Amino acid sequence: MNIAAPLATNPASAYAQKVFVLQGGGALGSYQAGAFEALREHNIEPDWIAGISIGAINAAIMAGNVPGERLEKLRSFWNKVSVQMPVDLLMEKRRETNPFYRTVSSWWVSAFGVPGFFSPWQIPSWFQARGSAGATSIYDTGQLRQTLLDHVDFDRINHGPVRLSLGAVNVRTGNFAFFDNHDIEIGPEHVMASGALPPGFPAIKIGNEYYWDGGLVSNTPLTYVLRNGAAIDTVVFQVDLFSAVGPLPQDLEEVEERRKDITYSSRTRLNTDLFLERHRLRRSIAELYARLPDEAKADPAIQKLRDHCSEYSVTIIHLIYRNKQFRSHSKDYEFSALSMHEHWEAGRHDARKALNAEDWRVPPSAEDGLKVYDLDQRTRSRRHSS
Repeated sequence: MNIAAPLATNPASAYAQKVFVLQGGGALGSYQAGAFEALREHNIEPDWIAGISIGAINAAIMAGNVPGERLEKLRSFWNKVSVQMPVDLLMEKRRETNPFYRTVSSWWVSAFGVPGFFSPWQIPSWFQARGSAGATSIYDTGQLRQTLLDHVDFDRINHGPVRLSLGAVNVRTGNFAFFDNHDIEIGPEHVMASGALPPGFPAIKIGNEYYWDGGLVSNTPLTYVLRNGAAIDTVVFQVDLFSAVGPLPQDLEEVEERRKDITYSSRTRLNTDLFLERHRLRRSIAELYARLPDEAKADPAIQKLRDHCSEYSVTIIHLIYRNKQFRSHSKDYEFSALSMHEHWEAGRHDARKALNAEDWRVPPSAEDGLKVYDLDQRTRSRRHSS
C-alpha cells in the first residue's frame, strides 16, 4: 500500500537539533535514501548526520550537497551502483515471487562486482605481494573514490553547516574511531574506511593507520551521537537496515541471514538505557545546583559541576527495515536495480508512516529525558517511554 506524500510541513520544528543516524547494510542502503526523501517532503533537513558503512556513504552525499540537490545526488549514486542483469526484463513481473532471482543477482555481484563501487582483483590474492591490498581483500574499491568525488562536495562537508560523523575501526588497535568534521578535514578516504568490510574490501590507510568498516565494532553510531551531541532538545531519525527480531531459522541459509541480523542490528535499548542513567545523574546535579546559595555557585569547582547538568531531551524515531520479501543471507550484497528501487520505496513508505504520527512531535520534558518511537509494520507505532 502506498501512502500519499503529506503536505510540506515540518513536524520536527519544535526540536532545536535534527540528527540522522544511518546504519550499515550494503545493498539495503537505498532504504535510507527513500526515508530521506520522505523527510524532505516534510522539509526536515539534518543539522548532523552520523553513519557507518553504506550509511557513511549516504551521509556523505547528504552532507556534501546543498539541500536542493541531496535527493538528486542520492538517486544518481544508487542508480550508478545498481546492477542491471540480462534476466531483469524477463523476471521483473515475477520478481516478488521468485527468490531464485536474488540468488542469481548476488552470484552476479560476487563474480563481477558493482559498477562504480568495487570489482574483483584481476590477479588472485595468493599471487599478490604479502600485505598489499590485493593480498588482504577480494575486491578492489578504487573506483569508489571517483564515485564519491562525483557525488560529494567535500569542501562543503568541511566548511558547510552540517556536522558529519563517520564510524570505522582501527585495524591495528581494534579501537572504534569516528571521523568528525568538527575535529578533522573529511575526505573520500574517510568515507571509504567506514565501509571497508573485510575480507571483501581492503583496509584504507589514513595517516599512519589502517581502518576497516565500523560495523565490526558497532553498526549504528547512536552511542556516539548521544554522547557527543549538544545539550539541546534533539530529534534523532535512526534508520536501521537489520532487525534484531526475527523468526527461528529453518535451514542453513536462514541461519546465516539470522546471524547477520543479530550481528549488525542496533542495540538501541542498551544505548538509551545508558543515556538515561547519565541523564538522571545530570538532572540530579541540576537540581542540587539550583538549591545552592549564590556564593556557592560562584565557586570554580561548582561551576565545573554546573557544566554537567542536563536540561534537555532526546526523541528517537526508529525506522527498521523489516521487509519479509528480502529475507536472504545475501540481501546486503544483492545490488540489482529492481531490489534497489524496492528498498527505496519501502524506506519512503515507512518514513512517511512514522512522520504522519502525532505523538512524537512535541519533545519530552527534560525530566523524562528520552523517548523512543519504534515504527512496526504490524501496528501504527509503538512508544517506549523510558
